[in-house]
Amino acid sequence: MPFVIVLVALGIELSPAHAVITGPILAAIPALAALAMGPKATLSAATGAFAVTVTTATLHQSWGGQVYSNLLSLLVVSVASVTMSNAMRTHRQSELDQVRRVAEAAQRALLRPVPARLGPVRMASMYVAAETGAQIGGDLYEAVQTRYGVRMIVGDVRGKGLAAVRLAAVVLGAFREAVHYEEELVEVMNHCAAALERECTVPSAVDADDEEDQYETFVTALVAQVPDRFVVQVVNRGHPPPLVLRKGKVEALMPVSPLPPLGLEEFLTVRPAEAESYLFAPGDRLLLHTDGVIEARSPDGDFFALPDAMEAVHSCRASEFLEQLHKGLIRHTEGCLADDAAMLLVERLGDEGNQVGEADASSSHRPL
Repeated sequence: MPFVIVLVALGIELSPAHAVITGPILAAIPALAALAMGPKATLSAATGAFAVTVTTATLHQSWGGQVYSNLLSLLVVSVASVTMSNAMRTHRQSELDQVRRVAEAAQRALLRPVPARLGPVRMASMYVAAETGAQIGGDLYEAVQTRYGVRMIVGDVRGKGLAAVRLAAVVLGAFREAVHYEEELVEVMNHCAAALERECTVPSAVDADDEEDQYETFVTALVAQVPDRFVVQVVNRGHPPPLVLRKGKVEALMPVSPLPPLGLEEFLTVRPAEAESYLFAPGDRLLLHTDGVIEARSPDGDFFALPDAMEAVHSCRASEFLEQLHKGLIRHTEGCLADDAAMLLVERLGDEGNQVGEADASSSHRPL
């Protein structure tokens, strides 16, 4: 806008309407530029206003007290505006740096990077927030070594923003506590459900503006366990099924009895007694993910084919596997993710002491 005003003033001065005095308007240009532009742009706008004033005064031979007064005003306003713009820019950058430090600290506390090795598995994780400038959102994941085996969780909170982050923290906190004390994986999931229910029924925990949405709050979640045997045990509450990559082929671990997400307990007609078990042999890779990955759309509206993408990069090392999937996801969406996306990779390592047990006689990806 400041540059447009400068051009309009120049047009007036070069037209028959040059009798209109544009000097006072041009003197305000640097102040207008400083509101939204940096010091360099403000200085450029001031230079343009100065050039128009000098050029038109010379062209119309109108040098005099009014012109000198306009130039002096322009000089004073320019110096003040550039100084103010630089100070505001420094202040905004300082505030932004502080917000980023807080966000990084929150991310480290909420979504801690998983260890590269836990017991009998090799692991990697990745999280991409859809919201511009955000580093954390409603997706969650965690992996913990316990006396029962390696236990993991991946989940997705309905909604976005700080409310989703708060509920993700509640579920993660319950998981981190329960995994060390509950022998049954089902009970670990029950603890997460109870924590979410308590959080959603506490009046102070619900913002007045979100009062209507408290009855629609739910979290899709999946907890998995890799014990010493060559199996993986899964409890799935409305979450996308994990994918197993074996010898270059991908299959989904579909639950035998689908269960509703956490927070929708009224639809839970039968509570599961135990986790479902699947074969998980040495060399197999298990991918836990959120729906932000499989529901990512291309500009043409096509969903991201995660199984095909996994098969295409099956020969990559575990450390590069997620990075290649991330690059494929970004290419597919052309960098425009509509939802947060989280992935947790688990690779089963060989162990001569482990036993496949019942899995030998069963289909590779059917519950044992």
